[in-house]
Amino acid sequence: MHTIRFFPHFHFHKPKQPESDLTTGPFVPKIIKYTIPIILTSLLQLLFNATDLVVVGQTCGELYLGAVGSTGALINLMVNLFIGLSVGAGVAIAQAYGAKNDEDIHKTLHTAIPTAFIAGVFLTVVGILGARTFLTWMDTPEEVIDLSTTYLRIYFSGIIPILLYNYGSAILRAAGDTRSPLIFLTIAGILNVFINLLFVLQFGMDVDGVAWATVISQTLACILVLIALARRKDACRLQFTRLRFSKKHFLRILRVGLPAGLQGSLFSISNVMIQSSVNSFGTVVLSGSTAAANIEGFVWVSMNAFHQSAMNFIGQNRGAKKYDNIKKVLRICLISVSVAGIALGVICRLNAHALLSIYLTDAPEEAYQAGIDRMSFVCLPYFLCGIMDVMTGSLRGMGCSTPPMFITVLGVCGSRLLWIFTLFQLPEFHSLSWLMFSYPLSWSLTFFAELICFTIVWRIAQKKEMRDIGPPPDEPSAVSETS
Repeated sequence: MHTIRFFPHFHFHKPKQPESDLTTGPFVPKIIKYTIPIILTSLLQLLFNATDLVVVGQTCGELYLGAVGSTGALINLMVNLFIGLSVGAGVAIAQAYGAKNDEDIHKTLHTAIPTAFIAGVFLTVVGILGARTFLTWMDTPEEVIDLSTTYLRIYFSGIIPILLYNYGSAILRAAGDTRSPLIFLTIAGILNVFINLLFVLQFGMDVDGVAWATVISQTLACILVLIALARRKDACRLQFTRLRFSKKHFLRILRVGLPAGLQGSLFSISNVMIQSSVNSFGTVVLSGSTAAANIEGFVWVSMNAFHQSAMNFIGQNRGAKKYDNIKKVLRICLISVSVAGIALGVICRLNAHALLSIYLTDAPEEAYQAGIDRMSFVCLPYFLCGIMDVMTGSLRGMGCSTPPMFITVLGVCGSRLLWIFTLFQLPEFHSLSWLMFSYPLSWSLTFFAELICFTIVWRIAQKKEMRDIGPPPDEPSAVSETS
C-alpha cells in the first residue's frame, strides 16, 4: 500500500530531456551513467535465479541444485525468440526518438505490448505441456527430471508477466530511462528473497517454492513497469485503450527483432547441446558446472549492459543521422566492456573455490573441480563475449539485425556444434575443460566477423545519407551526377 503512494517520488513518468536524448556528448560520462543502472538491474534479475539456486542448494542439497540449474539452457532456448522482439521494439523506439518522430514512438509502443502478451500465452501453453518431453530430449539425469519438470511448469505459468516486464524495460531504456527498471526490480528482488525463504524454510517446499517465488516477484516487476509507462507524459506514454497492432510498426519490430530472437534461440541451441554434454558427465559434475555457470552469469550481465547501451545510443544517433557519434559510442563501449570483463573474470577465477562454496554444500571435490575448470575456460576470457555482444548491439542499433544473426549462427553455434561432434568425441578431448574451450574460440571468431560487417554497414549508411542530402552548393558537377 505504501509503495503506491511512494510512486510519484520516483519521477519515472517525466524523464528529463538530457535523459531521453542520447545523441549529444560528452559520451563517456553519459554512457557510464546510462550503463550502471542496467548493470545493477541485470544483476538483480540474475539474483532471482541465484537465490533459487542458493536456497535450494543450501537447504535441499546438490540434487535439487542440479534440477533447477539444468532448466536454464532450455528456458533460454524457448524464451529468447520472443525476447528478441523486445529488442526490435527498443531499436525502433530509439531510432524514432533520435528522429523526434512522436507518432512512430506511440504506435511502436502500443504494438509491442500486445505482442508480448500473445507471445506469453503461446509460451505458457508450450512450456507447461512440453516441459518433460524437452527435458528428456536434453538427456536430463533421471534422478532430477521430475524436479526439473515441476520447476519448468511453474516457471512457464508466469511467463506472460516476465515477457511484459522485458518489453516494458526495453522501451524505457530506448527512451533513455534506465533507472526506473532498476527501482522496480529492486523491489521485486527483495520480495523474491523473502518468498524463497518463506516457502522453502517455513513451508517445506523445494523447487516448487523457488519457482513460485520467481513468478510472483516478476509479476510485481511487470506491474510496476506498466505503471511507469502509463504515467509518462511524452510520446512513450502507455494508454491501454489504444493497444492495437499497427502493421507498419509490427513489421518494423520484426525486421530487427525476429533476427535477434532467432539469433538468441539458435545461440541457445549450442548451449543446450553443451548442457546435454555436461549432463552426460553425471550429477556431481552437473552441480559444479551449474554453480560455475551461475557465477559467470554475474560477469556476463555486467558486460551485456554495454551491449544494450551501444544498441540504444547508436539507435538514437542513427535516427538523428549523426554518424561520427556512432563511431565514438562504439569505441567507448568496446573499451569499457573489455576493462570490465577482464577485471571481473580475473577476480572470479582467483576466488573460484570460495564462490563455488556458496552454492555447493557437502559436495565432493570433483564438483568443485568441475566448477573451477569451467570458470578457467569461460569466466576468465569472458571479455571476448563482451566485445562480441557490443558489436551485435551496435549492428542492431544501426537497424541491421539479419547479418549478425547469420554471423552468430556460423561463428557461435556452428563452431560449437562442430567442436562437440568432432574433437570432443575423441577420448583425449572428451573432458569438461575441452568442452568449455569451445566458448572463447567461438566468441573470437564471431567478434572479428561482426567488426567487418559493422564497418561495411556504417559506410553504406553514411554514403546513403550523403546521397539523400546532396552535395554542397559549390559542387555543381556532383549535383548533376546525382540528378
